[in-house]
Amino acid sequence: MTEKLKLGIPKGSLQEATIALFKRSGWKIDINGRSYFPEINDNTIECAICRAQEMSRYVESGTLDAGLTGKDWISENESDVQVVEDLVYSKVSQRPARWVLAVPYNSNIEKLEDLAGKKIATELVNFTKKYFARRGIDVKVEFSWGATEAKVVSGLADAIVEVTETGSTIKAHGLKIIHELLQTNTRLIANHAAWANPEKREKIKQIALLLKSALLAEKMVGLKMNVPEEKLKQVVEILPSLNAPTVSPLYQSDWFAVETVVASSVVRDIIPELLKNGAEGIIEYPLNKVI
Repeated sequence: MTEKLKLGIPKGSLQEATIALFKRSGWKIDINGRSYFPEINDNTIECAICRAQEMSRYVESGTLDAGLTGKDWISENESDVQVVEDLVYSKVSQRPARWVLAVPYNSNIEKLEDLAGKKIATELVNFTKKYFARRGIDVKVEFSWGATEAKVVSGLADAIVEVTETGSTIKAHGLKIIHELLQTNTRLIANHAAWANPEKREKIKQIALLLKSALLAEKMVGLKMNVPEEKLKQVVEILPSLNAPTVSPLYQSDWFAVETVVASSVVRDIIPELLKNGAEGIIEYPLNKVI
Protein backbone atom coordinates (compact mmCIF):
# COMPACT_ATOMS: atom_id res chain seq x y z
CA MET A 1 0.00 0.00 0.00
CA THR A 2 1.48 3.36 -1.04
CA GLU A 3 -0.19 5.22 1.83
CA LYS A 4 -0.92 3.80 5.28
CA LEU A 5 -4.50 3.24 6.38
CA LYS A 6 -5.30 5.55 9.30
CA LEU A 7 -7.38 3.41 11.66
CA GLY A 8 -9.21 4.66 14.75
CA ILE A 9 -9.37 2.46 17.86
CA PRO A 10 -12.07 3.47 20.39
CA LYS A 11 -10.85 4.77 23.73
CA GLY A 12 -12.69 3.91 26.93
CA SER A 13 -14.93 0.94 27.69
CA LEU A 14 -14.49 -0.65 24.25
CA GLN A 15 -10.70 -0.27 24.07
CA GLU A 16 -9.66 -3.53 25.74
CA ALA A 17 -12.33 -5.57 23.94
CA THR A 18 -11.31 -4.06 20.59
CA ILE A 19 -7.59 -4.73 21.10
CA ALA A 20 -8.39 -8.31 22.16
CA LEU A 21 -10.54 -8.78 19.06
CA PHE A 22 -7.77 -7.50 16.79
CA LYS A 23 -5.32 -9.87 18.48
CA ARG A 24 -7.59 -12.85 17.73
CA SER A 25 -7.82 -11.57 14.15
CA GLY A 26 -4.03 -11.49 13.70
CA TRP A 27 -3.12 -7.88 14.62
CA LYS A 28 -1.22 -7.04 17.80
CA ILE A 29 -1.83 -3.49 18.99
CA ASP A 30 0.52 -2.17 21.68
CA ILE A 31 -0.66 0.72 23.83
CA ASN A 32 2.44 2.52 25.09
CA GLY A 33 1.57 4.43 28.24
CA ARG A 34 -0.43 7.55 27.46
CA SER A 35 0.33 7.52 23.73
CA TYR A 36 -2.61 8.11 21.42
CA PHE A 37 -0.78 6.42 18.56
CA PRO A 38 -0.29 2.73 19.45
CA GLU A 39 1.98 0.42 17.49
CA ILE A 40 0.52 -2.37 15.35
CA ASN A 41 2.27 -5.32 13.70
CA ASP A 42 1.19 -4.25 10.21
CA ASN A 43 3.24 -1.67 8.33
CA THR A 44 0.25 -0.76 6.16
CA ILE A 45 -1.81 0.49 9.14
CA GLU A 46 -1.35 3.52 11.36
CA CYS A 47 -3.46 3.46 14.55
CA ALA A 48 -4.89 6.32 16.59
CA ILE A 49 -6.87 6.21 19.82
CA CYS A 50 -9.92 8.44 20.16
CA ARG A 51 -13.22 8.45 22.01
CA ALA A 52 -15.99 6.41 20.41
CA GLN A 53 -18.24 9.46 20.77
CA GLU A 54 -15.99 11.42 18.38
CA MET A 55 -14.85 8.64 16.04
CA SER A 56 -17.43 9.16 13.30
CA ARG A 57 -16.56 12.87 13.09
CA TYR A 58 -12.87 12.12 12.57
CA VAL A 59 -13.69 9.49 9.95
CA GLU A 60 -16.15 11.75 8.15
CA SER A 61 -13.60 14.60 8.01
CA GLY A 62 -10.84 12.33 6.68
CA THR A 63 -8.60 12.72 9.74
CA LEU A 64 -9.05 8.93 9.96
CA ASP A 65 -9.68 6.58 7.04
CA ALA A 66 -11.62 4.09 9.13
CA GLY A 67 -12.52 3.36 12.73
CA LEU A 68 -14.72 1.47 15.14
CA THR A 69 -17.56 3.16 16.96
CA GLY A 70 -21.15 2.59 17.98
CA LYS A 71 -24.24 2.88 15.83
CA ASP A 72 -25.49 5.26 18.54
CA TRP A 73 -22.67 7.78 18.08
CA ILE A 74 -22.95 7.73 14.29
CA SER A 75 -26.61 8.63 14.72
CA GLU A 76 -25.89 11.21 17.43
CA ASN A 77 -23.32 13.00 15.26
CA GLU A 78 -25.34 12.58 12.05
CA SER A 79 -22.11 11.51 10.39
CA ASP A 80 -21.92 10.78 6.68
CA VAL A 81 -19.69 7.69 6.66
CA GLN A 82 -19.53 4.33 4.93
CA VAL A 83 -20.72 1.57 7.26
CA VAL A 84 -18.53 -1.41 6.34
CA GLU A 85 -19.52 -4.03 8.90
CA ASP A 86 -21.69 -4.53 11.98
CA LEU A 87 -19.60 -6.13 14.73
CA VAL A 88 -21.66 -7.16 17.72
CA TYR A 89 -19.29 -7.08 20.67
CA SER A 90 -18.93 -5.06 23.85
CA LYS A 91 -16.88 -4.89 27.03
CA VAL A 92 -19.06 -7.65 28.54
CA SER A 93 -20.39 -9.91 25.81
CA GLN A 94 -21.40 -10.40 22.20
CA ARG A 95 -24.77 -8.74 22.36
CA PRO A 96 -26.06 -5.27 21.50
CA ALA A 97 -26.03 -2.59 24.18
CA ARG A 98 -29.25 -0.67 24.83
CA TRP A 99 -30.01 3.00 25.43
CA VAL A 100 -32.84 3.03 27.95
CA LEU A 101 -34.98 5.52 29.80
CA ALA A 102 -34.76 5.11 33.57
CA VAL A 103 -36.44 6.80 36.54
CA PRO A 104 -36.32 6.29 40.33
CA TYR A 105 -38.16 3.22 41.61
CA ASN A 106 -40.60 5.42 43.52
CA SER A 107 -41.29 7.72 40.56
CA ASN A 108 -44.83 7.99 39.21
CA ILE A 109 -43.41 8.24 35.68
CA GLU A 110 -44.40 5.02 33.92
CA LYS A 111 -44.41 5.87 30.20
CA LEU A 112 -42.90 8.33 27.74
CA GLU A 113 -45.91 10.67 27.84
CA ASP A 114 -45.47 11.13 31.59
CA LEU A 115 -42.23 13.00 30.90
CA ALA A 116 -43.94 15.96 29.22
CA GLY A 117 -42.43 19.12 30.72
CA LYS A 118 -39.78 17.09 32.58
CA LYS A 119 -35.98 17.14 32.45
CA ILE A 120 -33.85 14.27 31.07
CA ALA A 121 -30.08 13.94 31.55
CA THR A 122 -28.05 12.00 28.97
CA GLU A 123 -24.89 11.97 26.90
CA LEU A 124 -26.95 11.09 23.81
CA VAL A 125 -28.56 14.53 23.57
CA ASN A 126 -29.39 14.94 19.86
CA PHE A 127 -30.84 11.46 19.46
CA THR A 128 -32.95 11.82 22.63
CA LYS A 129 -34.32 15.22 21.57
CA LYS A 130 -35.35 13.84 18.18
CA TYR A 131 -36.81 10.68 19.71
CA PHE A 132 -39.22 12.65 21.88
CA ALA A 133 -39.90 15.30 19.23
CA ARG A 134 -41.03 12.62 16.77
CA ARG A 135 -43.57 11.53 19.37
CA GLY A 136 -44.76 15.05 20.11
CA ILE A 137 -43.57 15.00 23.72
CA ASP A 138 -42.07 18.26 24.97
CA VAL A 139 -39.09 17.51 27.24
CA LYS A 140 -35.93 19.32 28.27
CA VAL A 141 -32.79 17.32 27.47
CA GLU A 142 -29.52 18.23 29.20
CA PHE A 143 -26.05 16.91 28.46
CA SER A 144 -24.45 14.79 31.19
CA TRP A 145 -20.68 14.55 31.36
CA GLY A 146 -20.82 11.35 33.39
CA ALA A 147 -22.29 9.75 36.52
CA THR A 148 -25.63 10.17 34.79
CA GLU A 149 -27.46 7.90 37.23
CA ALA A 150 -26.57 10.29 40.06
CA LYS A 151 -28.35 13.17 38.30
CA VAL A 152 -31.77 11.65 38.77
CA VAL A 153 -31.01 10.22 42.23
CA SER A 154 -29.99 13.68 43.46
CA GLY A 155 -33.01 15.35 41.85
CA LEU A 156 -31.09 17.22 39.14
CA ALA A 157 -33.18 15.45 36.49
CA ASP A 158 -36.47 13.59 36.37
CA ALA A 159 -35.13 10.77 34.20
CA ILE A 160 -32.01 9.62 32.39
CA VAL A 161 -31.26 8.07 29.03
CA GLU A 162 -28.30 5.80 29.57
CA VAL A 163 -26.54 2.93 27.82
CA THR A 164 -26.58 -0.49 29.47
CA GLU A 165 -25.83 -4.11 28.65
CA THR A 166 -27.38 -5.92 31.61
CA GLY A 167 -29.25 -3.17 33.46
CA SER A 168 -27.50 -4.11 36.71
CA THR A 169 -25.77 -0.73 37.24
CA ILE A 170 -29.04 1.13 36.70
CA LYS A 171 -30.82 -1.09 39.22
CA ALA A 172 -27.95 -0.71 41.69
CA HIS A 173 -28.58 3.06 41.69
CA GLY A 174 -32.21 2.55 42.67
CA LEU A 175 -33.58 3.18 39.20
CA LYS A 176 -36.00 1.27 36.99
CA ILE A 177 -36.03 1.01 33.21
CA ILE A 178 -39.35 2.04 31.69
CA HIS A 179 -38.49 2.21 27.98
CA GLU A 180 -35.85 1.15 25.46
CA LEU A 181 -34.96 3.81 22.89
CA LEU A 182 -32.22 2.15 20.84
CA GLN A 183 -30.18 -1.01 20.46
CA THR A 184 -26.62 -0.31 19.39
CA ASN A 185 -23.60 -2.30 18.31
CA THR A 186 -20.05 -1.56 17.22
CA ARG A 187 -19.57 -0.69 13.56
CA LEU A 188 -16.51 -0.55 11.36
CA ILE A 189 -16.88 2.67 9.39
CA ALA A 190 -14.86 4.30 6.63
CA ASN A 191 -14.38 7.72 5.10
CA HIS A 192 -15.99 7.87 1.65
CA ALA A 193 -12.73 8.95 -0.03
CA ALA A 194 -10.80 6.11 1.63
CA TRP A 195 -13.52 3.66 0.59
CA ALA A 196 -13.19 4.87 -3.00
CA ASN A 197 -9.43 4.23 -2.91
CA PRO A 198 -8.92 0.62 -4.18
CA GLU A 199 -5.93 -0.15 -1.93
CA LYS A 200 -7.48 1.27 1.22
CA ARG A 201 -10.82 -0.33 0.45
CA GLU A 202 -9.21 -3.78 0.16
CA LYS A 203 -7.42 -3.25 3.47
CA ILE A 204 -10.61 -2.17 5.21
CA LYS A 205 -12.45 -5.18 3.76
CA GLN A 206 -9.64 -7.45 5.02
CA ILE A 207 -10.01 -6.01 8.52
CA ALA A 208 -13.79 -6.44 8.39
CA LEU A 209 -13.52 -10.06 7.24
CA LEU A 210 -11.08 -11.11 9.94
CA LEU A 211 -12.76 -9.23 12.79
CA LYS A 212 -16.09 -10.80 11.89
CA SER A 213 -14.53 -14.27 11.61
CA ALA A 214 -12.92 -13.87 15.05
CA LEU A 215 -16.28 -12.90 16.56
CA LEU A 216 -17.96 -15.91 14.98
CA ALA A 217 -15.21 -18.19 16.29
CA GLU A 218 -15.94 -17.05 19.86
CA LYS A 219 -19.34 -18.73 19.61
CA MET A 220 -17.99 -22.03 18.26
CA VAL A 221 -15.57 -24.81 19.19
CA GLY A 222 -13.94 -27.70 17.38
CA LEU A 223 -14.61 -31.32 18.36
CA LYS A 224 -12.44 -34.34 17.57
CA MET A 225 -13.17 -37.93 18.49
CA ASN A 226 -12.56 -41.56 17.56
CA VAL A 227 -15.52 -43.73 16.61
CA PRO A 228 -15.76 -47.46 15.81
CA GLU A 229 -17.14 -48.25 12.37
CA GLU A 230 -20.34 -49.84 13.68
CA LYS A 231 -21.18 -46.67 15.66
CA LEU A 232 -20.18 -44.14 13.00
CA LYS A 233 -23.61 -43.49 11.48
CA GLN A 234 -25.36 -42.78 14.79
CA VAL A 235 -22.53 -40.55 16.04
CA VAL A 236 -22.51 -38.48 12.85
CA GLU A 237 -26.27 -38.04 13.13
CA ILE A 238 -25.82 -36.45 16.56
CA LEU A 239 -23.32 -33.86 15.34
CA PRO A 240 -24.49 -30.47 14.11
CA SER A 241 -21.84 -28.81 11.95
CA LEU A 242 -21.20 -25.94 9.56
CA ASN A 243 -21.28 -28.49 6.73
CA ALA A 244 -20.78 -32.24 7.10
CA PRO A 245 -18.22 -33.48 9.67
CA THR A 246 -14.84 -34.65 8.46
CA VAL A 247 -14.48 -38.44 8.72
CA SER A 248 -11.22 -40.26 8.03
CA PRO A 249 -10.14 -43.88 8.70
CA LEU A 250 -7.55 -44.57 11.37
CA TYR A 251 -4.45 -46.46 10.21
CA GLN A 252 -4.90 -50.25 10.06
CA SER A 253 -8.08 -50.08 12.11
CA ASP A 254 -11.84 -50.32 11.84
CA TRP A 255 -12.09 -47.01 13.72
CA PHE A 256 -12.59 -43.52 12.29
CA ALA A 257 -11.48 -40.03 13.31
CA VAL A 258 -14.38 -37.56 13.26
CA GLU A 259 -13.89 -33.80 13.40
CA THR A 260 -16.45 -30.99 13.30
CA VAL A 261 -17.21 -27.42 14.39
CA VAL A 262 -20.23 -26.80 16.61
CA ALA A 263 -21.77 -23.94 18.59
CA SER A 264 -20.18 -23.75 22.04
CA SER A 265 -23.63 -23.44 23.60
CA VAL A 266 -24.56 -27.03 22.68
CA VAL A 267 -21.31 -28.84 23.56
CA ARG A 268 -22.30 -29.67 27.13
CA ASP A 269 -25.35 -31.54 25.82
CA ILE A 270 -23.65 -33.20 22.85
CA ILE A 271 -20.60 -34.72 24.58
CA PRO A 272 -22.58 -37.04 26.91
CA GLU A 273 -24.63 -38.23 23.93
CA LEU A 274 -21.48 -38.90 21.91
CA LEU A 275 -20.05 -41.01 24.73
CA LYS A 276 -23.29 -42.98 25.06
CA ASN A 277 -23.21 -43.73 21.34
CA GLY A 278 -19.65 -45.05 21.21
CA ALA A 279 -17.37 -42.05 20.65
CA GLU A 280 -14.06 -42.07 22.53
CA GLY A 281 -11.09 -39.74 23.02
CA ILE A 282 -13.23 -36.65 22.59
CA ILE A 283 -11.24 -33.40 22.36
CA GLU A 284 -12.78 -29.93 22.48
CA TYR A 285 -10.62 -27.01 21.31
CA PRO A 286 -11.12 -23.26 20.83
CA LEU A 287 -11.10 -21.54 17.45
CA ASN A 288 -9.45 -18.27 16.43
CA LYS A 289 -11.45 -17.61 13.29
CA VAL A 290 -14.34 -19.13 11.36
CA ILE A 291 -14.55 -17.92 7.75
